[in-house]
Amino acid sequence: MDILILAVVIALVAVGAISGLVVGSRKKKQLPPSAPPSTPTITAPPAEPQVGEDAVETAEESRRTIEEVVLPDAEAAAPEAPPVVAAPEAPAAPEIEVPEPTAGRLIRLRARLARSQNSLGKGLLTLLSREHLDEDTWEEIEETLLIADVGVVPTQELVDRLRERVKVLGTRTPADLRALLKEELLTLVGTDFDRAVKTESGLDTPAVVMVVGVNGTGKTTTTGKLARVLVADGRSVVLGAADTFRAAAADQLQTWGDRVGARTVRGPEGGDPASIAYDAVKEGIAEGADVVLIDTAGRLHTKTGLMDELGKVKRVVEKHGPLDEVLLVLDATTGQNGLTQARVFAEVVDITGIVLTKLDGTAKGGIVVAVQRELGVPVKLVGLGEGADDLAPFEPEAFVDALIGD
Repeated sequence: MDILILAVVIALVAVGAISGLVVGSRKKKQLPPSAPPSTPTITAPPAEPQVGEDAVETAEESRRTIEEVVLPDAEAAAPEAPPVVAAPEAPAAPEIEVPEPTAGRLIRLRARLARSQNSLGKGLLTLLSREHLDEDTWEEIEETLLIADVGVVPTQELVDRLRERVKVLGTRTPADLRALLKEELLTLVGTDFDRAVKTESGLDTPAVVMVVGVNGTGKTTTTGKLARVLVADGRSVVLGAADTFRAAAADQLQTWGDRVGARTVRGPEGGDPASIAYDAVKEGIAEGADVVLIDTAGRLHTKTGLMDELGKVKRVVEKHGPLDEVLLVLDATTGQNGLTQARVFAEVVDITGIVLTKLDGTAKGGIVVAVQRELGVPVKLVGLGEGADDLAPFEPEAFVDALIGD
């Protein structure tokens, strides 16, 4: 009985299991397909470039999105434009100056010369006015002349002539003494020299003037002032800055040239002076200038090197044509020491004229006589101050008048 009941139960369970499987299978077949799970929202990557109208629309949408999201207020976010700064104006060309005419310039500067030179003339007049001219007086006259740097030989010649003429003259009024002294001083200074600075070559090329001298004598300044003298006389000038060994010498010379509209040819500091001199003459020829002025080096402490350099400059310049003028610049305050310098330069270049600078600051006006005797060439120009127009052609009569005063 128990076994029968157990069999019935097992049969019922098996039938139920089979029925469940059949029903489940049918339900699966009858159920509609389930919807796919919802896709989470993500930011799409940038669209690939498209062709045609779709591409245009997509680009336009992207632009609007960038403007709205990245640059919500482009105008507000934009930085202010920097203020417009005007470009600096180019420096204005220096105003060209018109130098005063040179005619009679020394006469106009006579008072300045007389202030420093009167001790010579007045001293001589005072001594000659003594009632008795004994040996002591004549020795004082000699001493006065020597102190003024007239030189030993010229002093002796002048004293001998004065002795003879005073003895013949007898009675000596102040006017007689002044006339006598003026005549003798003029003879000593010399009135028969050709004192004109040669500014005409006689060829189709410019006249070439070479300026030499020891540094410190005012050589470069004199070259610049000479350019003013020539421009004032209607000459066109080219300057050659061949003093390449002194710092700023070329700048100094160019400043002088710019003031009167004269072109300056220059090179690098420490460059070859002869090359610059050659280029200056070449430029003067190309421009059709009247005169080329060449400023040279003046380092006397290296005598051999300096003299060799000056000789080279002279030879190179003469490839274009002969030198028309070689001016030696001497400082009048150096007195007899200037004669030593003159001898050194005369050994290398043929000096044709002398420029005496700083003549207004010394009572040693006798150097005019001494240097002319030493070199056998005339003083052609004198510097009577620091002003731009204080370089004057030397005029013996005006000079002697300034020496003895009114």
